[in-house]
Amino acid sequence: MMLEDESGRLRIRGNNLNRQYVTGCIIAALGTEEADGTFRVVATQYADLPPQPQRWEAKDAELAESEEPKPKREKSGKLAIVSGLEMDGNGKNHLRLELLLEWLTGELCGGPDQINATNLTRLIVAGNSLAKASPIMSRDEFNIRKSQKRHFGQEIYSFNTNPAENFDSFLEEILPTLPITIIPGETDPASVAFPQQPIHPALMPKTRLFANPPAETNETLEGLDLVTNPWDADIEGWRVIGTAGQAVHDLSKYIKGAKARPIEVMEMMLRWRCIAPTAPDTLWCYPFQDDDPHIVKECPHIYFSGNMPGFATKVIEGPAKQRVRLIAVPKFRETGQVVVVDMETLEVELVKIEAGRPPVRA
Repeated sequence: MMLEDESGRLRIRGNNLNRQYVTGCIIAALGTEEADGTFRVVATQYADLPPQPQRWEAKDAELAESEEPKPKREKSGKLAIVSGLEMDGNGKNHLRLELLLEWLTGELCGGPDQINATNLTRLIVAGNSLAKASPIMSRDEFNIRKSQKRHFGQEIYSFNTNPAENFDSFLEEILPTLPITIIPGETDPASVAFPQQPIHPALMPKTRLFANPPAETNETLEGLDLVTNPWDADIEGWRVIGTAGQAVHDLSKYIKGAKARPIEVMEMMLRWRCIAPTAPDTLWCYPFQDDDPHIVKECPHIYFSGNMPGFATKVIEGPAKQRVRLIAVPKFRETGQVVVVDMETLEVELVKIEAGRPPVRA
C-alpha cells in the first residue's frame, strides 16, 4: 500500500490501515518515517461530506445578484428515476415498456394503493437505455466478417437500428407531457471514458426538437436534457448528483462482505469526496491535469446510481449536519421497478410495473 501525490509515492504500513480504503481514496495519514524509508501510519482520516448548500441557495443567489424579487414557490412534485431499459430490436420487453409509457403519461389511473403519475414533474433515465448498442466483436466474429465477400470494394456491416428507433419513439410519446433527462450508460452509444459525454441528438430524429439547443433548427420545444455521466444539477432547489453505475460496480470489485453493497459503496464515495476513485486505474477516464471533475466539492441532497442489482435507499449525515438521500436504482428490464422521489420531503417510493396488473408500490 502506498500514499501518492504530485511529489511521488511513499510505501506505508501499520495496523491502522485495516479500514476499508481502495485506490484513489483521498485521506490524511498521521505517522512517522522509519529507517528503511517506509511510513508507519498511526491514524488515518478521510475528508467526510463537503459543505452542503441550503435548498434554493443557488437560485436565490442568482436572483439577489440580478436584484430580482424571490418568487412564490409552490409545493414541488415528484421525480421519477428509471435505469436499465435496455431496449432491443426483438420486442421481448415490449409489453412492460408500453405499461411504463402509459403510466408516465398518466393514462393508467391509480387506486388507493397505487402511485398516481399525474404529479410527476421530471423523468430521469439513468443509463443503459439501449441493449448493447455498440457491441465489440470477438476475434472469431471479426475473422468471419473479414473473410466475407465485399461488394464494390467495401465491407458490409449489419447494423440494427431498431433499438435506437424504439427508444426515440418511446421518448417522443413522453416528452409532450413530461421533461426527460438522459444519462448515458455502459451500453449506450456514447463515449466510453469517464466522464461520458451526452448521447448525440442526431441519434434521435423524432425527439431532438425537444432538446435545448436543437440539432438543426432554432425552434425548440425543450424538455429533453442530454447530459453527461456523472451528472450534477439543481432540481427544485435540491442539489442532485447521478451516475449510471459504472463507478459503483468497479469499486465493488475491491470490497468484500456487507460493505460491498451498492448503497454502502455510494456512501464511501461521498465521504471520500470522489465519485470515481478507481479512475483511471481500472475505470477508463479522460486525463485531467489541473482539475478532477469527479471530486465532490458541494454535498448533494440526493445521490443516485443506476443499473444496480436491486433497490436500496438510505439517509446519511455528515459532521456539519449534512443530510443526503442515497438511492440505488435497479435495472428496469430485470425488475420492472421505477423509483419515485418526493421533491418536497425527499421521501422515496418504489413502483412496480408488471403485465396484467396496475402499477403498485413495491
